[in-house]
Amino acid sequence: MSEKHNSTNQEATLRLHKEELQISKKMVQTSDVKVYKRSYTEEKQISIPVRHEELVIEKRKLNEAEAEGELIETIRIPLSEERIEVTLHPTILEDVEIYTQQFEEIIEIQETLKEEKARINTVGNIRVIEDDC
Repeated sequence: MSEKHNSTNQEATLRLHKEELQISKKMVQTSDVKVYKRSYTEEKQISIPVRHEELVIEKRKLNEAEAEGELIETIRIPLSEERIEVTLHPTILEDVEIYTQQFEEIIEIQETLKEEKARINTVGNIRVIEDDC
């Protein structure tokens, strides 16, 4: 409370205050996110039949008494074979979209505000006339 006194008139000025709400907002970082890809390896074992072609030369000793002769020697000469080629083809597994999205919510704030008012205390039988301004 501040008072001003004038020496001639005995005036006093009483400065009254009241609190007002002033709301401000600021954006603060609440978390940090790192998005990355990670590769995992997996061993696969697959059984695949492969063919090959050989030239077979069999030498037999003929026995006149039997229709078939006794096998003396077998010669195998490889002519061709299947060879396995492994080729890895990357395929798209999925698309992952990454984006930010803002949401708005209403938060109720309750504050108690103070306001000063001038009051008069009288002593004795005094008539007070109030002007509503």
